[in-house]
Amino acid sequence: MTRYPHEFSGGQRQRIGIARALVMEPKFVIADEPISALDVSIRAQVLNLLKELQEDKSLTYLFVAHDLSVVRFIADRIAVIHHGVIVELTETEELFRNPIHPYTKSLSSAVPVPDPQVERNKKLIIYNDDMHNYETSKPSFVEIRPGHFVWANEEEVAAYRAELATQ
Repeated sequence: MTRYPHEFSGGQRQRIGIARALVMEPKFVIADEPISALDVSIRAQVLNLLKELQEDKSLTYLFVAHDLSVVRFIADRIAVIHHGVIVELTETEELFRNPIHPYTKSLSSAVPVPDPQVERNKKLIIYNDDMHNYETSKPSFVEIRPGHFVWANEEEVAAYRAELATQ
């Protein structure tokens, strides 16, 4: 090789990084924002490569990202983290069908929709930490339905279960 690292494109550097990570044939890979600095066309290539490697090599990823549409593509299960605390954990499609924690709902509402009419009329949900009463009623990680966990106090758990019962 006669090129220096700075001479490679962002996508090439990312693929080199992936190759370096996989040369030891790990079963578990931590990918922290692996596509955040890439343009859209390169993102798709790198995501497809990661997905293909995941399936071919039976890899498990801890995939850290802020873009929920990317996470939806790559993940089987999602843990939503707010200020270092997992506030919701469930299978990917369950999270997108039934987000429970207000922070998750806020994140979901911010995902762009390809239909301009829907995007223009959608309502963004604003999250505020002060909405919880955690000083007097301590939260815990509760299984709200099979395989779907949420960080909540007893009052919130009752409200979340009532909300799910109406769906």
